[in-house]
Amino acid sequence: MNTQELENIASQVRRDIVRMVAAVSSGHPGGSLGCADFLTVLYFDKMNHNPSNFSMDGRNEDLFFLSNGHISPVWYSVLARSGYFPVSDLAGFRKLGTKLQGHPSTDKSLPGVRMASGSLGQGLSCALGAAETKKLNGDKSIVYTLHGDGELQEGQIWEAAIYAAANKVDNLIATIDYNGRQIDGDVEDVLSLGNLNQKWHAFGWEVLEMDGHNIDEIKSTLDKAKSLTGKGKPIMIIMKTEMGQGVDYMMGTHKWHGSAPNAEQLESALNQLEETLGDY
Repeated sequence: MNTQELENIASQVRRDIVRMVAAVSSGHPGGSLGCADFLTVLYFDKMNHNPSNFSMDGRNEDLFFLSNGHISPVWYSVLARSGYFPVSDLAGFRKLGTKLQGHPSTDKSLPGVRMASGSLGQGLSCALGAAETKKLNGDKSIVYTLHGDGELQEGQIWEAAIYAAANKVDNLIATIDYNGRQIDGDVEDVLSLGNLNQKWHAFGWEVLEMDGHNIDEIKSTLDKAKSLTGKGKPIMIIMKTEMGQGVDYMMGTHKWHGSAPNAEQLESALNQLEETLGDY
């Protein structure tokens, strides 16, 4: 897809996000809005996947694992818009008994979701298992995973980081949503992460950086990451984003990490986001 087409999809995804969380007065819009561009490029332009014939094993197709499961609104929107399930299903977000729970789950077999997530720190370990399985099966596909920056305060992440490098899991491309904010405030104030580029290099990973709101840069960086697979090292992309991207009053603060807009705020948000594919 060209840049404009992807930007149009991302705009609609952002509309879906704010409408979903506003409808039930709960959810996590901030990080979801910040990752809309990345997930749009990944699903609509870079991943080799089959939305019309989803299977849990995902043989011979690329896999994606969302570790920071609280940003489920953006993932649900991208899954629906790319054809995993009807867009109209987004209306069931966070409602009792539906497949679209606040954090992704597998108990109701939602197409596109292969692991329950929300307990931070676990996604990289799960992705490593999937990546090693592909290697054992002679499957040349790639495993992608996304993490929050605050999530890196979880020790399991670093255990997985050591394991991946030591075992040369080189069919894995991980990405960190580095927006500098988490639920309690700025990451730097809660628990500083230091120099992430140097840290991941020291752990034996190939490290790339990109602007998570520049569609062309996301495309080129993912292409570069893919070119580095199969060379003995896992790949980490440090993605700089803005929490709440696209909605002016949500940007520049951590306060919309897990707060839903009211009716007036929703109207303001929708006035800033172009409807390009039609609302659900």
